[in-house]
Formats: sequence, structure tokens, C-alpha cells
Amino acid sequence: MKIAVKGQVNQVEELKNLISGHSLIPFKISEIDTYDIIFDLDFDDSPEQIQAYHQIKDKLIIVGSVKIQLEELYAELGSNPLCTIIGMNTLPTFINRDVLECCAITQQDEKIATTFFDQLNLKSRFVKSRVGLVTPRIICMIINEAYYTVQEGTASKEDIDLGMKLGTAYPKGPFEWSQEIGLDHVYETLDALYQDTKDERYKIASLLKTEYLKKFIS
Repeated sequence: MKIAVKGQVNQVEELKNLISGHSLIPFKISEIDTYDIIFDLDFDDSPEQIQAYHQIKDKLIIVGSVKIQLEELYAELGSNPLCTIIGMNTLPTFINRDVLECCAITQQDEKIATTFFDQLNLKSRFVKSRVGLVTPRIICMIINEAYYTVQEGTASKEDIDLGMKLGTAYPKGPFEWSQEIGLDHVYETLDALYQDTKDERYKIASLLKTEYLKKFIS
């Protein structure tokens, strides 16, 4: 099976660890017809890539779809793609897990993807196709609430990280986890969630926004 991968270095490394028994080929648009599966791990940072995919037949393409909903892309195209496109939670730290968090537009797409995943010895769980999916929605909201707590002067980042690990048995504290995910991913996921739902739970804390904006200041 010929598997191509596109994404940030840390995302690609996670996928390599997950699919350790198979070779992963760096994605090249000129060779797209030769691949059996394409993992586009940073797709939701460059969703215009859908233009290169939607007319390709009989391919399975797994795309990162935390910050954008697949239906929105299809609506902009005005049609469904000819290939099978599956959304996946591909934020850093969420790829190399026991169960892949995925979404599909149709049951047929889900069935096709599950067959391929079985061949790769991968387990998957399909959730509704929505901005934020499930796990990123929850974790980013927790991180945002932690920023609000620091912003209000209630506790320090270190105290919150320690408290979450000791009190709730989380593997990482929210600030530690946000650094591993990447604060840009956290910010952009929360922003996409707020724009999609207008739910106050996803309104970004000022402190988080300030730290995110600092990366653009030389």
C-alpha cells in the first residue's frame, strides 16, 4: 500500500509512530495518482488544497478537519468530491492515539475508510462532522478556561497544571498541553468554534490572545 503524508514535522512523526509497519512517502502533487492513501495532516491550515483533491477518483484522502467543517468546503465547491475524503483530528498530540477521531459526510465514505484503517491495524471512532470535532473542542475549552483563571489572578499556570494532573488524573496540565499542541492551533480552533457557534464558552481569554499575538511581534 502506497501511503503519502503531508504535514508539520511533529504531525508526521506522530503518524510514523502510529503506522510503524508501513512506509510513508512525502506527498507530491505530481504523483497524486500513484498513492492509495493520502494523509494531509495540516489540511485545515490550507483548505484550498481541496481544489487539488476533489476531481481525483478512487482515492482515500484523510485530512485534518478540526478548524473547518467538510460540508462548508463542499458547499463552496458546489459539489461533492469524486474521491473519498475523511476528516480527522490531526492536531499535534492527538494523532498517535489508540483510536483515531474521524468524521465522514456519508456512511459509504465511513465504510471505505474503515476498511483501509483495518488493513493498517488502526482503530477509529467516527463523530459528527463539526468544527472542533469532540476531543479538540473539550481540550481547547479547558485550556481557555485555565487562561481565564490565570487572567483573574486566581492561580498560577504552574498551580493549575499540577492541580489538573493530581486532581483529575489528566496526563498533562492545560498549559503544558497547550504548548505541545501549539498555542496557534489552540487559538485558531477556539476562534473557529466561536465563529461557528457564538457560544461564550469558546470566547478567547484576553491573556491567551495576547500570548498568541506575541508570535507576530519581532
